Amino acid sequence: MKKRSYLLVVCCLVTVAGCTPFGDGLLRRSGQEQTTEVVSPPALPEGQIEATRPDPLVDGPTRKFVRTYGPTIKQYAARYGFDWRLILATMKQESRFSPTAESHRGAYGLMQLMPGTGEEIARELEVEDLSHPHDNIRGGVYYLRQLYDLFEEAPEPDRTKLALAAYNAGIGRIYDAQELAAYLHEDPLAWDSIRDVLPLLSRHHESLHRNVWNQDRPKTGYFRNPGETIQYVENVMSHYDDYLLLLN
Repeated sequence: MKKRSYLLVVCCLVTVAGCTPFGDGLLRRSGQEQTTEVVSPPALPEGQIEATRPDPLVDGPTRKFVRTYGPTIKQYAARYGFDWRLILATMKQESRFSPTAESHRGAYGLMQLMPGTGEEIARELEVEDLSHPHDNIRGGVYYLRQLYDLFEEAPEPDRTKLALAAYNAGIGRIYDAQELAAYLHEDPLAWDSIRDVLPLLSRHHESLHRNVWNQDRPKTGYFRNPGETIQYVENVMSHYDDYLLLLN
């Protein structure tokens, strides 16, 4: 099967960790920034900043955050082809809109970039570091776009959900899940399939791992918190659905 062969090759070549909570790496597809196709629904054209009038149903802290950082979010969401409200939803899940948020693993800022990931992104974007909130937004959106581009064969909304899962768990985990899904004759490009097989990457399924990888663990190692990634994707998409209704 062509899809399965493709996934096997990719999984052998690439294992990259995500932003939170598992890793420090970044898969580099290009040394330059690129503006690519827009993720549905369409984002604003680059440079066009729409005045935001949050709905009264949006809570006060969110309204204040959008007033402060909305223009920056919209600018980089448009540059990298995302709906700005998806980025806002990701920030809510990652940092609860706290620019100074830091995880126990060292992930930092509004987009909770891991140190190693942040350093590589900073080099690619030619900025000193990504600790400043506006630069952190830029770096996080840029990184999410790199992940999104890795799932170009997946339809929406699966493509967005796979990118979010990779942002949370690391791209290597999702590649392992895709390879396992293909082995089980499930669609490796469908988020529902990946969601169902993520728990099978745990230590409790060593015999299955030996059948797939000829070793007692996945290529990226055992996945100890698959439920966290599943809940992460569901939460971000839930926030996004809310913002689609409440924010213009």
